[in-house]
Amino acid sequence: MTSPRITVALSVHDNAAYLALALDSILAQTFGDFELVAVDDGSTDGSAAILDGYAARDSRVRVIHQSNRGLIASLNLIIAEARAPYIARMDGDDIALPERFAQQIAFLEAQPDHGLVGTQIRGITETGEPRRNHAVDHPLSAEAIAEALGSSVLGSPLCHPSVMIRRDLLEAVGGYRAAYRHCEDYDLWLRLAERTRMANLPERLLLYRYSDTQVSHRHVLAQHYGAAIARLARIERLQGRPDPSDGWRTLPPLEALDHAFGRPGIARQVRAEVTRGILFAPDTLAGEGLPLIVAHLKDGREAGERRVPGLWRAVARLVRNHRPRGAWQLARALLQNRPRR
Repeated sequence: MTSPRITVALSVHDNAAYLALALDSILAQTFGDFELVAVDDGSTDGSAAILDGYAARDSRVRVIHQSNRGLIASLNLIIAEARAPYIARMDGDDIALPERFAQQIAFLEAQPDHGLVGTQIRGITETGEPRRNHAVDHPLSAEAIAEALGSSVLGSPLCHPSVMIRRDLLEAVGGYRAAYRHCEDYDLWLRLAERTRMANLPERLLLYRYSDTQVSHRHVLAQHYGAAIARLARIERLQGRPDPSDGWRTLPPLEALDHAFGRPGIARQVRAEVTRGILFAPDTLAGEGLPLIVAHLKDGREAGERRVPGLWRAVARLVRNHRPRGAWQLARALLQNRPRR
């Protein structure tokens, strides 16, 4: 049997409401030489039956059923099962426009020094309507993407479900790492950037569905915490030292980071970066992120350091977002922990 040119990597967990739209958009691609490997990751809403129905009708669709193991385990399983030289990511609630695969594979075959290419996206709501301020512009060139990855402000320069990656590179870096749950894509971009160039096409070839229940809304603190550690691990690699997170199954708690990295100051740096990252996430700022910010303020007061700017503006933001208790707690912490002169 001839191997396909593209393996579509689709992990599904309870996406029944949108799954048929996502699958139809893949099967309608103008570039049809692909296999779609879908992992049903313990769905309980009928997603498994939908996948099986498509597999029965189209031989390009292959379904693997498993108990719920999470996105990282599912994607690594698909990588191991893939038969194609290119792997295209896709989520079960998004819609790929018909020319997506054709344009991405043409780019990669014309640019052998690039190992990954994403696309611009257009945001849609849960009901499929265009989202207000829906056009998201990601950097186009390898240089701009590398610059964005070097920033301490989390904001991925690539949309994970839009990317197509050379499989050999994905295997060479070890796929997705279990410890970086909720920011597994960001950690992957950092590792790939050390081996290859990456780009985004200027065309909007993916309709990306935004939802209040998606990971980027529910796990803001974990995302910023993991991303800060991933950036520090990258610095270790670039400076010729071992990556301390290699082999981790989970990320260590904040108080263990100095020991994990073998030097003092790491925990304080991560705390400052996470504080900076959650300033525009009111739920996190007023909830699980508040103790971390208070600890950051105490650190700064005791060391006489300048604290993360923008915290008083965050108080006002909490008031505007109807979180008066969080605003009062943050304001009190700011007043109690003013830097020593």
